Amino acid sequence: MTAEDRPASPPLTERQEARRRRILHASAQLAGRGGFDAVQMREVAEAAGVALGTLYRYFPSKIHLLVATMQDQLQHMHTTLRKRPPAGDSSAERVAETLMRAFRALQREPQLADAMVRALTFADRSVSPEVDTVSRLTTAIILDAMGAEHPTPEQLSAVRVIEHTWHSALITWLSGRASIAQVKIDIETVCRLIDLTAPAGATAPAVTPRAGRPAPRRRAE
Repeated sequence: MTAEDRPASPPLTERQEARRRRILHASAQLAGRGGFDAVQMREVAEAAGVALGTLYRYFPSKIHLLVATMQDQLQHMHTTLRKRPPAGDSSAERVAETLMRAFRALQREPQLADAMVRALTFADRSVSPEVDTVSRLTTAIILDAMGAEHPTPEQLSAVRVIEHTWHSALITWLSGRASIAQVKIDIETVCRLIDLTAPAGATAPAVTPRAGRPAPRRRAE
């Protein structure tokens, strides 16, 4: 059965959600201290206070776990950004500021950032739902910064290019092949696509935070 054919799972119970949060917290803590290699499933289970079999019911592999950890980190960023929206005059400026704030948040924990990015890079088709959720969250963050309630196909295409550039910039920085200054230049350059793809006669809209869309959760016993 492919990811597309998989039936939707019921939402987690309060107890299951609390257990899931402990697992994600343990994963982030271990990755923050030692990077990708430090996240071992047995150590995560011990740190979270769950049985190893229970951990595997929530997350079938280390890659699933670390991609879910990135999803969780992005959700936190999204909440923070909505509380303090970017202040640029144009959509391009606001998106560039938003992505650089997200980048600096990851910069504060480079080992964790490296672990999550490596997991995204290694993810195969079995992790597609989790990877898709990460992409949707990134898109939502950019659209919020744009103030775009109803983006055009051209704007959505620009958003995808911006996502790819941001991800690539993160990889090159983590590998030591780009400085923060170069990342900032690349992000500001690609964000100009937003203004170039704006509908004719459109003005930069005020930023109005949109209602959050909770990510789908798998049921785990």
